[in-house]
Amino acid sequence: MEINPILQNVLAPPVLFFLIGAISVLFKSDLEIPAPLPKLFSLYLLLAIGFKGGIEIQKSGFTNQVLPTLSAAILMSLLIPLIGFLILRFKFDVFNSAAIAAAYGSISAVTFISAESFLESQKIAFDGFMVGALALMESPAIIVGLLLVKFAAPKNRPKSRKMHLSAILHESLLNGSVYLLLSSLIVGFLTASSNPSGIEKMEPFTGQLFYGAECFFLLDMGIVAAQRLPRLKNAGSFLIGFAIFMPLFNAFIGVFVARFLSLGPGNALLFVVLCASASYLAVPAAMRMTVPEAKSSYYISTTLGLTFPFNIVLGIPIYMSLVNTIIPLSSL
Repeated sequence: MEINPILQNVLAPPVLFFLIGAISVLFKSDLEIPAPLPKLFSLYLLLAIGFKGGIEIQKSGFTNQVLPTLSAAILMSLLIPLIGFLILRFKFDVFNSAAIAAAYGSISAVTFISAESFLESQKIAFDGFMVGALALMESPAIIVGLLLVKFAAPKNRPKSRKMHLSAILHESLLNGSVYLLLSSLIVGFLTASSNPSGIEKMEPFTGQLFYGAECFFLLDMGIVAAQRLPRLKNAGSFLIGFAIFMPLFNAFIGVFVARFLSLGPGNALLFVVLCASASYLAVPAAMRMTVPEAKSSYYISTTLGLTFPFNIVLGIPIYMSLVNTIIPLSSL
């Protein structure tokens, strides 16, 4: 594996701002981001990548590669939490196993954005329809996690905590991040189809501001991730090992699926990153509300305090090396 891509990734402004945020906590700086701003930047990033993704899908059209890739993305988001659940059951009860497995079956939009920035820095092309995979992979893992609880939880669970399928589907498909991402995707598609001048008007907002907003958001994520690190002591060595092993394992499966789909290097990396990332927003929100028996410190601390920084700093260049090794250009 070449070391240069790792150094280039670590020295990229978004990663550096993430590290600066983490270091500020470790050295007890009084740096603080006002609470509403991270939420605002999170919504902005989802809107921007959804809008740009919709434009790119309209431009590329629904080719023979688009639908199989989107189908494979949904399949992976159904399969990964099942594998994670089976592994976690060796150590945890049904509730914690299902909640943690759902977090690792879902995705991190910020990790996806960082992978896009990495590809742009390496001048590797990728297609906008991969944003569709991002949008489609967030909800299925939540559904699987909640269904695992529904069918595997002890029969004497209080009636007040029993879940109805309609509530599960509503929470999974209409949570704020999924709704905004899918809506922005449709707006971008319709704008590119019927009102191209609207793209130029939106460009300063969704294009030129994007990189700076990403850096600022990652600065806050660095602070939050470092604040979560002490809680990892309570997670135990099994869960800490799982937080590193599971992304690598999922990436390994993802790269072979990408090869089967004949994805190019750029699209393959984005697909692998989606498989290897873990949710620290949508899934925790759903699990806190519907599975209160699960300890939030487990699935939030590991995804945000360990898996997220691992993927941002080291994972992405490692996955790129994996893609280049298993999907040589001659096979495309």
